[in-house]
Amino acid sequence: MNEQDIQKRMNYLVNILNQYNYEYYVLDNPTVDDSEYDNLIKELENLENKYPAFVRNDSPTKKVGAFLKTDLETIVHDSPMMSLGDVFNKEELREFDDKIRKVTPYYTYVVELKIDGIASTAHYENGLFTLGATRGNGTVGENITKNMLTIENLPKVLNDHVTIEVRGEVYMKKSVLTELNQAREKQGLPLFANPRNAAGGSLRQLDASITKMRKLNQFAYTIVNPQAYGITSQLDALKYLQELGFTVNPYFKHCQNIEEVIDAISYYDDLRKTLDYATDGIVIKVNEFGLYDEIGYTVKVPKWAIAYKFPAEMVTTKLKDIIFTVGRTGKIIPNAVLDPVYIAGTLVSRATLNNEDFIKTRDIRVGDFVRVRKAGEIIPEVVDVDLSRRSPDLVPFTMPLTCPKCHSPIQKDNSDVLYYCLNPECGGRILEGIIHFASKPAMDIDGLGEKQIEQLYQMGYLTDATDIYLLKNYQEELLTIERFGKKKVENLLKAIEDSKNNSLDRFIFGLGIRFIGAKAAKVLAKTYDSIEDVSKARYEELLALDDFGEVMAKSIVDYFANPVHLELINKFISLGVNPQKTKQNEDQKLLGMTFVLTGTLETFSREEASSLIESLGGKTSSSVSKKTTYVLAGKEAGSKLTKAQELGIKIINEEEFKQML
Repeated sequence: MNEQDIQKRMNYLVNILNQYNYEYYVLDNPTVDDSEYDNLIKELENLENKYPAFVRNDSPTKKVGAFLKTDLETIVHDSPMMSLGDVFNKEELREFDDKIRKVTPYYTYVVELKIDGIASTAHYENGLFTLGATRGNGTVGENITKNMLTIENLPKVLNDHVTIEVRGEVYMKKSVLTELNQAREKQGLPLFANPRNAAGGSLRQLDASITKMRKLNQFAYTIVNPQAYGITSQLDALKYLQELGFTVNPYFKHCQNIEEVIDAISYYDDLRKTLDYATDGIVIKVNEFGLYDEIGYTVKVPKWAIAYKFPAEMVTTKLKDIIFTVGRTGKIIPNAVLDPVYIAGTLVSRATLNNEDFIKTRDIRVGDFVRVRKAGEIIPEVVDVDLSRRSPDLVPFTMPLTCPKCHSPIQKDNSDVLYYCLNPECGGRILEGIIHFASKPAMDIDGLGEKQIEQLYQMGYLTDATDIYLLKNYQEELLTIERFGKKKVENLLKAIEDSKNNSLDRFIFGLGIRFIGAKAAKVLAKTYDSIEDVSKARYEELLALDDFGEVMAKSIVDYFANPVHLELINKFISLGVNPQKTKQNEDQKLLGMTFVLTGTLETFSREEASSLIESLGGKTSSSVSKKTTYVLAGKEAGSKLTKAQELGIKIINEEEFKQML
């Protein structure tokens, strides 16, 4: 590939991985399994190492769990909650060990099960639980204190009057998930794909009583600043956590070297199949805390720990058919219809086939016996074909020429991988678009979930997203529909009316413009006063926006060049849906400045300081670079302060910051 093709591929990878991250962290509804995501992220990392000039600021390789929901209060972590790097085979484990051995010859390992749940942190003051939060982006998390109070085995009062921060993994048992999904099916609600999604959705409930009914549990696995408690190793930390009253996963193991770690893999792989909670690997940590700073960190991960991912469980079954679905952007997605088979404890009859190239490369044909895996216990995927069992009369796969829903012509996009239906009036696109528009990250219309929208769409009440605002004209008819009682209809119509006052960024995101996620929608909402102004934006000015690339700018221009979309916007406006830009502080004295906050501030919380900077036109960043204008350093400032000194970045204290304001 030439450099233009390489940059094009890197841009595609950043866009698609950011979309997958959004689905995983915000929607708790991933559309790809772990193995596909891991392969794509590894490809991007390799390309970024070879072609650093093409690295984008919004690359997912630079972020930890980068997305936050905005309906929960956020908090800034005193100590960053970092993610872990992943390895997938013994050779990569030995490479990890080699790097540590170059730093120090004296170390051991602790191996723990990698629980497939939600990373969380719990703060205690004099032994009393005071604050709980998610990891978020590693620096800023969501305040879930009320919901963590409902976790059955999380101690609310410790066995010692100690002030401490403890981190762990909140999870839902598989048996609890089964009961929950059975109840949701009876209520016509969408099912949770796996225990992790269910735990994430439960922790982010605004009503803690709902969280309590979900019966969550937690395993504690580390202490922030352990040396302050006289603890010098991970083994001692786990023991101390148990003494305080926390539940620690019992299957940890002390290994003297990497070969002992490797020998333990098969034991853990067998063990996980017997447990009532989901695991997707093991975590390997250097046991001795005193070596951590010496071994070091990258921007995103510690170098003294790694996660080994288990190979996906695979079974063989017959491929009965290949069918196609249409996404809200028109993406044509091939899916396998299988003879039902149990994988990772659940009955699977459908699996993703990704795209045309995926099918043709593996020569997958209807009637074949295929191997299917469910990596990460999320989305089933066809892996390959058992050619020894192939019947000679099976026909090679060919991609359809028309959309399976509206029968309009389809064509490949610029990636030469994915096909799209170009008909904006396609029924499949419209249905998915309505579902997206009403979803929580977009217009957040409570009571209008996927099942309800499908029901109203099939009955003709919804033909596009604007029809949501006409449902008030059919109140009596709605009462006659199954599962639409009087109170539910009243609440639904109120939620619809309230959504008219949503912020401009939610509305932009709800339109489902290709490549425009929640973050890009916020950038647009800060720049333009209304959706009419966004519709008139020129390509060049969009390209100049922060974190906007060519693909995103072109997508905006193309979207509003379509008269069907302009008609849709005008219809929204006529129905009273016309969110405006939130007024900014007229004083923009920090315009063009980028701040990095580190350490503890006395007058402000980090969140307050960040909000103040942004209200005055400035930006905040989680990492120090040559583009940083100021580093605001509080007490116990860490590595960011050192990096700023190395780069010659101006460092200010809290008093200087106040004077600047």
